[in-house]
Amino acid sequence: VGGGLGTKDPVTVTMAEPSFRHQVWSTIRLLAVSYIIILGISTFMEEQGMSRQQASQHDVTKASHSTKTFKDVVGVDEAKEELVEIVSFLKNPERFTRLGGKMTKGVLLMGPPGTGKTLLAKAIAGEAGVPFFYASGSEFEEMFVGVGARRVRDLFDSAKRKSPCIIFIDEIDAVGASRNPKDQQYMRMTLNQLLSEMDGFHSADGIVVIGATNFPEVLDKALTRPGRFDRHVVVPKPDVRGRTQILELHTAKVPCAPDVKLDIVARGTPGFSGADLMNLVNVAAIKASNEDKTSVTMSEFEFAKDRILMGSERKSALLSEENRRLTAYHEGGHAIVATFTPGANPVHKATVVPRGSALGMVMQLPDKDETSWSLRQMRASIDVCMGGRVAEELIFGRDNVTSGASSDFEQATKIAIDMVERFGMSDASGFVAFSNRATGGGGGGPAGPT
Repeated sequence: VGGGLGTKDPVTVTMAEPSFRHQVWSTIRLLAVSYIIILGISTFMEEQGMSRQQASQHDVTKASHSTKTFKDVVGVDEAKEELVEIVSFLKNPERFTRLGGKMTKGVLLMGPPGTGKTLLAKAIAGEAGVPFFYASGSEFEEMFVGVGARRVRDLFDSAKRKSPCIIFIDEIDAVGASRNPKDQQYMRMTLNQLLSEMDGFHSADGIVVIGATNFPEVLDKALTRPGRFDRHVVVPKPDVRGRTQILELHTAKVPCAPDVKLDIVARGTPGFSGADLMNLVNVAAIKASNEDKTSVTMSEFEFAKDRILMGSERKSALLSEENRRLTAYHEGGHAIVATFTPGANPVHKATVVPRGSALGMVMQLPDKDETSWSLRQMRASIDVCMGGRVAEELIFGRDNVTSGASSDFEQATKIAIDMVERFGMSDASGFVAFSNRATGGGGGGPAGPT
């Protein structure tokens, strides 16, 4: 077509495929670049891992000298008595082996968190005056196979050079849990190395391995058999006497007002561990400091206890006068029934200050820690739980009762079911356990109404 006005030149498109050689070189370049990138990333990760490994290995194999003694450990007298023998052995190993006897190699401290297992191990080392090696079970694991086993080996090698000494492995269940075919290889290697090291030294070497765990039931049976961790020491939560001792220890350097009664605080904190009580004293001291007081009063201890048990005050909660009045009668019903019902715990205080999810509460103060509950106590607890709803109905009428008693009904129903199904307290069913389901604590003790 000619190039006259209004015409366009035709466009010619040519498709050319690259040569085979060009395609091969492009593929090779792509693979080479990918390989270099992957190699650089893996080298960087390995260097980081090795640096962390060296730092962790240094911490694990470094011995310290504990300044703690048994005087610093209170509230667990039975556990201390069981461990005094370990101190004597570390001071004079020959005394226990001269007649052919063998001292235990491993001690397993079992108990809930915060009960003082680590402090007990440090106190043993401090009393005996021997080096103390500390390691956490999680420190032995790493992304590289064989690292955990090597750390275990290095730890025991360092301990043998420092003997007599103590090796303390905290949270030992992280490395000593029961083996499973589905476990990763490095997990089995670490546990196997620990078992091998426990068998590789003699009690005469003066090394005692102490493990601490919150979950003794998950430990591998090979770890707890005789010849390894064969001495088991339970470190429970303290009773009321132990809680009083712990409070006295932590308030020794805290100026307390004359109105502070630590035995009253101890009675009102059943189930608290040593760490919980230390936190309670700290919260009370901070509260007093914020109010520019020169000493901590009983009011601060009550504030700290309520904050730990129930949460902070909900000062932003806008309650109408009608709701406050209803809550006051509801809590008053609990308090009146608790006061006049035989078998109920004495009333310590009642409040309508909202805390957590509760608009108010009645706190009962038992005279002592209960390990079991009588039929009269359980019936009294059910009566106390129902007191709030009964008060609402008497004052406001049946049509105006509220849902505020829902948690009370749950607690009363739980106690009643336990009485029939677990404790054989029903005349109709007799002494029969109908269910093995875990519906509560071992003692079946009721909680306070809300």
